[in-house]
Amino acid sequence: MKNQPVSIDVIQSILSEPKIAEQLFDQLPDIVFFIKDVQGKYQLINQSLVKRCGLKDKTELIDQLPSEVLGIKLGRRYEEQDRQVIKQHESIIRHLELHNYQSQEVGWCLTTKLPIFNQHKECIGLIGVSQDLKWPDLSDKSLKAISAALLFAEERLQDTPTIIEMAQIAKMSPYQLDRRMKLVFGLTTGKWLLKTKITKASQLLIESNLSILEIAFAVGYNDQSAFTRQFKKATGQTPTEFQKRNRH
Repeated sequence: MKNQPVSIDVIQSILSEPKIAEQLFDQLPDIVFFIKDVQGKYQLINQSLVKRCGLKDKTELIDQLPSEVLGIKLGRRYEEQDRQVIKQHESIIRHLELHNYQSQEVGWCLTTKLPIFNQHKECIGLIGVSQDLKWPDLSDKSLKAISAALLFAEERLQDTPTIIEMAQIAKMSPYQLDRRMKLVFGLTTGKWLLKTKITKASQLLIESNLSILEIAFAVGYNDQSAFTRQFKKATGQTPTEFQKRNRH
């Protein structure tokens, strides 16, 4: 999607006091923050990113490409995203993805990347954040109101449950269900369904002896190729690659 340019004055104000920016974002352990130059190399980062990469010091990341830090398989995924932002001037907004870091941490997050423009409207890099998705508050009344719909979907993934079906079970309109889902999970119903499918598939890839096709059917995909495309879009890896990396 096309974006509104990030003001260069805002970026310059951050870069003029990098220690202040670092101290601010270092206090947010559930958020990865970074600024990269036009080549996609890290210029400003927070401590969360250092930890996720399995490193000890920020200097190990500065002026490095993701592939130089994370390896080709993991890093290439992020570099492809960066090229989309920098070369095509397209923002990535709240993209749901499963991060699999070199430190072996795995978790869902919402990633946003925006191109940075100078006063001549030339793209000079990007700024981005990835926010971890947390477990919902089990005492939340909004969660109780939609719990039957969630259980319905989780137990029938192989039948490809729809948003309309979930809304009917929750005795809400799809719009009302979406609002509740955002309050509880920070996700739309559609993104929650995708997350649930990929999470289940990830578990089966690691813990079961099912074939890739059988796993695709188990989480509601009609064929292996469609499942593989969606899985790779969410995780950056094919099901086979994910399985080899995570099965011990």
